[in-house]
Amino acid sequence: MGSASATISSEPVLTERLRTLRAAGRRALVCYVTAGHPDADASLRLLRELPEAGADVLEVGVPFSDPLADGPIIQGSSQEALAQGVTLGRSLDLIAEAKSSAPVVLFSYLNPLIAAGPEVLQRAHAAGVSGVLVTDLPVGADPAREAWLGSGPLEFVRLVAPTTPAERMAEIARHGRGFVYLISRLGVTGVHQGVAATLPETITRLRGVCELPICVGFGISSPAQAREVGALADGIVVGSALVQAAGVGGVDAALALVRGLRAALDEVAG
Repeated sequence: MGSASATISSEPVLTERLRTLRAAGRRALVCYVTAGHPDADASLRLLRELPEAGADVLEVGVPFSDPLADGPIIQGSSQEALAQGVTLGRSLDLIAEAKSSAPVVLFSYLNPLIAAGPEVLQRAHAAGVSGVLVTDLPVGADPAREAWLGSGPLEFVRLVAPTTPAERMAEIARHGRGFVYLISRLGVTGVHQGVAATLPETITRLRGVCELPICVGFGISSPAQAREVGALADGIVVGSALVQAAGVGGVDAALALVRGLRAALDEVAG
């Protein structure tokens, strides 16, 4: 089953997609890909075909030389893309060329955005980007940068860690738009065999202070995990498993993984 159909609305594109899914009782499938990985042609195919395979939102990672929050799979994909000359500018070119039918969230560290200049958010929006997520800019760390990101044309998605106290969760949610990205476990991104035992309690705490949809990421790699997390949250984020599938088996393998995750999520919809 493909992603939810777009509806006419004055809401921002990302917010509207999540609202429509929630109203329909469906769980969001957020798919992360590294721009330019495994190569430019494959990256274009992924951006164009992932929505038909079941992705509701695309996170497009900007290749970066020092991705500290990422595990070896995404780090490796970033290095491969950088070796092929894929910068932030080239990432935006790929997004513009792909014209994906799903909302696109630009997933970046802060340095590439700063280096690109103050108009980068407008450039990204013109390329077809709907949201932005900055991995190394926690709430309150740099109010001027946060104001710049929050007042721009992109919906500013914020991260919540599993150890975050409820009061801090509420503050993060107040500053976020689109959805809240809940990190399911401590550490870096990667493929894990099971779901963190503390996840249900963490989601309950976050729901108590947050009205935004909650999408859970870090480690989800199988239909069984998707089904388990989908029963608790508004959606899931799949990154390392998808990047690994594309790198090892090509685009078709990545699309097959997404179809399986979509089917599993739809089993718990309602």
